[in-house]
Amino acid sequence: MRAIVTAELRRFANTCIWSWQGWSAAWASEKSLRQWTVVNLASATLAFALDLTPGERAMILALGLLILAAELFNTAIEEIVDLASPEHDPRAGKAKDCGSAAVAATAIAGGVAWLVVLLG
Repeated sequence: MRAIVTAELRRFANTCIWSWQGWSAAWASEKSLRQWTVVNLASATLAFALDLTPGERAMILALGLLILAAELFNTAIEEIVDLASPEHDPRAGKAKDCGSAAVAATAIAGGVAWLVVLLG
């Protein structure tokens, strides 16, 4: 049993390390991730400063994290597309545009949530 627990803890540690490496790589190369992080910090600060219900606060915080996740997915899509198709291909452009649209849709969801919370 101890060996199983040790192995699972090692897997979890590796997962954390790999996730941090991914975040660090994206942070270093993606201005949009840094911008969305600043927006999220401002949003989270506002979510805790205003008199929101726990559910409203949780929704705002979760949507903020989803925007960051969408930006990371978009970065991954762009990297893979550039690797697979270094020359111009309309399908490559479409894949990149769709990734960008996913970030935009997620950000709009966050904005809509803020509007609903603030306007009641």
